[in-house]
Amino acid sequence: MTTGTGWLATKYLLTAAVVVTVSEAPRRSDRLGGLLAALPLVTVLALIWLHVEQQPVERIADHARFTFWYVLPTLPMFLAFPPLLPRLGFWPSLLLCAVLTMGCFGLLVLLMRQFDLELLP
Repeated sequence: MTTGTGWLATKYLLTAAVVVTVSEAPRRSDRLGGLLAALPLVTVLALIWLHVEQQPVERIADHARFTFWYVLPTLPMFLAFPPLLPRLGFWPSLLLCAVLTMGCFGLLVLLMRQFDLELLP
């Protein structure tokens, strides 16, 4: 079942259902929407897909490990976006937060090189 278009369609449908659920939850509750968005649902699905597709344990573990490091530079965005939104509007705030995230990622890459951890391929 882990090959072919049927499997790929199943992966797309289940993953899309998670994304739609997370994006619809804030309509009912800001807190519930935030909680669902904070859960690593997409990462968990990716780990499940890798396991079901019988990827090597090392690859699955590396995926989880690198996901941890890649999440760190996104965290300042969640603090910066709320105060920027009323001042700048949605799109400028989102753009500025994307630039902030890229800057934080660059700094993390440089910092982690000091510890012999390469985050970029």
